[in-house]
Amino acid sequence: MNVGTEWLVDAEGCSPELICRLETLRGLCDEVVRDLDLRVVGEPMWHQFPQPGGVTGLYLLTESHLACHTFPERGIATFNLYCCRPRPAFDWDERLRLLLCATRVSVRVAARASEEWNEQLSSAPEYSALPSIREVSSR
Repeated sequence: MNVGTEWLVDAEGCSPELICRLETLRGLCDEVVRDLDLRVVGEPMWHQFPQPGGVTGLYLLTESHLACHTFPERGIATFNLYCCRPRPAFDWDERLRLLLCATRVSVRVAARASEEWNEQLSSAPEYSALPSIREVSSR
């Protein structure tokens, strides 16, 4: 049974100035929502920590959720997207390098289901190269 796919995204070497700006992260998350045709329930929730802290954001989706956490003191931004229906690929690597000046982006994909479902998922064209958990980009 298909219960979803989860993307765990870590961006390192990010510009501290960019990842502590709520509007930058909100714009990026809005782009993910738009490009993947996700459906937001209500208003996204955001919290700006006092300087030099980062931001935390959460989008409740009909498909599940999108979360963002930044750590300017470490130059790290993390994202978690969980969807209960197949979604096309999003170019996390390109977007995070461009928008956050990330020097390294790691994207791990986890199929959330039984082994039987993971076998079915691995035969779908958009997931054919992915095992149940795999780092799909890292530089």
